[in-house]
Amino acid sequence: MRSTPGRLSAADRRDLTSAARIREAAILRFARDGFDASLRTIAADAGVSGALIVHHFGSKKDLRRACDEWVLGQIRDSKRTTLATGDSGPWLAQLGRAEQYAPLAVYVARTFQAGGESAAEFFDHLVDDVVDYLAEGERNGLIRPSRDNRARARLLTGMSVGSMLLQMTLHPELLRGGDFTGFFRHLTETVTAPALELYSEGLLTSRKLLDDYLMYVPDPPAGAGGGESAAPPS
Repeated sequence: MRSTPGRLSAADRRDLTSAARIREAAILRFARDGFDASLRTIAADAGVSGALIVHHFGSKKDLRRACDEWVLGQIRDSKRTTLATGDSGPWLAQLGRAEQYAPLAVYVARTFQAGGESAAEFFDHLVDDVVDYLAEGERNGLIRPSRDNRARARLLTGMSVGSMLLQMTLHPELLRGGDFTGFFRHLTETVTAPALELYSEGLLTSRKLLDDYLMYVPDPPAGAGGGESAAPPS
């Protein structure tokens, strides 16, 4: 018998709870071991049968897709909370809950370590979200407008992902044992202050390089690709 729309039966509520538990276990296991982790291992972590994973998600590929969507949603919500109001309180509170966000950061890094089509799609989704919440920040007067919003979003996303991958490579010991809190705290302590300084105060003291580049791009001088220099105009 179907439950009344808008009112979940006890069985439906258990179904939702078990699906969430499976997803959480999968995110943690993928963060620990990468995406070669088996459904059997994830089922054991979640305390369910492999058949229940198939019931909820269909396949390992579909389970990973569900994990991707949930992780992307968490990242999107955390960024938007800060840029919607300019209030640093929620963001600082997030930094204080490293144990909650650490597995998500490592999951993202594992996604790009694995590479392939899934990583490319994940990156595109991240960029889409960055475009959206930067636009919201522009509307609220918190973010400067850009000549190319998507190009800026791709750069910011690449810098963020690259920082995580670099720290994972340099400090693998922080990932051993499956407790990612130490890694996340090290990452935030390493990049947050210099990144905020760069974003808030800028780097160059003048815009000459930018202006020269923008003049150069549409009409590059002869010989720009290497070789003999162009003769000066007469």
